[in-house]
Amino acid sequence: MHDTIEFEKRGIPATTIITAAFKNAAVFQFRAKGMDGHPYIEMPHPISNLSVDEMRALTERYVEQIVKQLTA
Repeated sequence: MHDTIEFEKRGIPATTIITAAFKNAAVFQFRAKGMDGHPYIEMPHPISNLSVDEMRALTERYVEQIVKQLTA
């Protein structure tokens, strides 16, 4: 999140990808850093137990949303 904030402040497109368990923390951090309402990608939680193939399939479901945020 902090990297996303720093990149965006410098005019470099960036997005944050979180899992649902960290949504409140993400919203709080964006608000605390003066970027209230900043978009992020929320994936289901947990993901640490996914295989490489499962993670790839999950990520593919979000590619369009990621590209949209990076090019907005």
